Amino acid sequence: MQGSSSGRTVRRGRADRGSMAPFDYFLDFATIDFREHPELYRVGRGEQGVLLVEPYKSELLPHWRFRTPELARASAQHIYAQFLAYKAAHDFVGMDMARKFLQMGYTRARRYANHRSGRKYDRPTREVLPQAADWQSYEKAQSARIFRAYYLKANADPDYQQAKRPHQQTYG
Repeated sequence: MQGSSSGRTVRRGRADRGSMAPFDYFLDFATIDFREHPELYRVGRGEQGVLLVEPYKSELLPHWRFRTPELARASAQHIYAQFLAYKAAHDFVGMDMARKFLQMGYTRARRYANHRSGRKYDRPTREVLPQAADWQSYEKAQSARIFRAYYLKANADPDYQQAKRPHQQTYG
């Protein structure tokens, strides 16, 4: 961490070393078709942009469910099948968006397994709420495990990794 001239603390990480361009939230997401303009897409960190990038958001979001393990399994299988379809079409942006939806299935289900309300912090006091007693066995934890398995499979896919490097090197 380094301080800036404004007195604020600035975190220096991978993005600052040139290996990852920050996600550009200032693009006109309502009008850009990222299938036609993959050069505008940035991988970003984690799930950044998952609910913005079209047409992928509209193709994947209707199938994203984690309320029960049965719904999570069907959802993760469908999204992973989409990942494979994007891979067959040599559509890196689609692959990355499907990977992000799988990751988001894991993280959201995990959040609800840990905290039934989905909130980690108490709103008035901002204190961390206690973790649910059954955070490992609750059905949302099972849903999280299902999504995590598919996410790890997509993230480790050699073709995905091979497409990711040049996209990030060329476009960020």
